[in-house]
Amino acid sequence: MATVRERIDADLKDAMRSKNELHTSVLRMLKSAIKYKEVEPGATGPLDEGAILQVIGTLIKQRRDSVEQYKTGGRPELAEKEEQEISVLQNYLPKQLSADELRAEVQAAITQAGAKSAKDMGAVMKLLSPKLQGRAEGRAISEEVKSQLSKLS
Repeated sequence: MATVRERIDADLKDAMRSKNELHTSVLRMLKSAIKYKEVEPGATGPLDEGAILQVIGTLIKQRRDSVEQYKTGGRPELAEKEEQEISVLQNYLPKQLSADELRAEVQAAITQAGAKSAKDMGAVMKLLSPKLQGRAEGRAISEEVKSQLSKLS
């Protein structure tokens, strides 16, 4: 199976050949963001798969924030463009967890951490974040953890 980086490179070439402007611009932006991460001060060279998935997650989060701002600012055409970019970027993330799968992962982590109240959220998040990286958004994970911990206390 090809790495994420190889898939991005191959898909960029295909998008350029087929003159697909959306995919071409999104993939160029993604490659640029990855390269930027690799050369920023303190970087250790080429990014591994996990770090590339983090970059993709960050870009998706930025796009989601933009969608909200464009919608509240009355610019639906810009919001739609950002949503299209999100869908292109999501192709490179692993399959996302369903709500039930996320709930089960959170319950297991709460049990593993021995969490008793909302004060233990940090310990639960520390267990979940690396395990679910790229498979669920940080916001969704933290909301589920909060929800389940509030039922305990």
